[in-house]
Amino acid sequence: MDGIGGVLTAVIPSVGVGLLFWFAMRAIVNADRTERQALARMDAEQDAAEAAITKNSQENRPSV
Repeated sequence: MDGIGGVLTAVIPSVGVGLLFWFAMRAIVNADRTERQALARMDAEQDAAEAAITKNSQENRPSV
């Protein structure tokens, strides 16, 4: 294998492994981004629920 054939034989496996690594890292980063968005949404909902509870308890408290 002289010339281009030898070069391609040497380079193609490295390119393939590089592509697999890129796809895996992209999937990990996307999963992390999605998880962070879900956690932020859950935190916002929890904060809103706690604020509503606090507001209701203050409204229902008898004035002294």
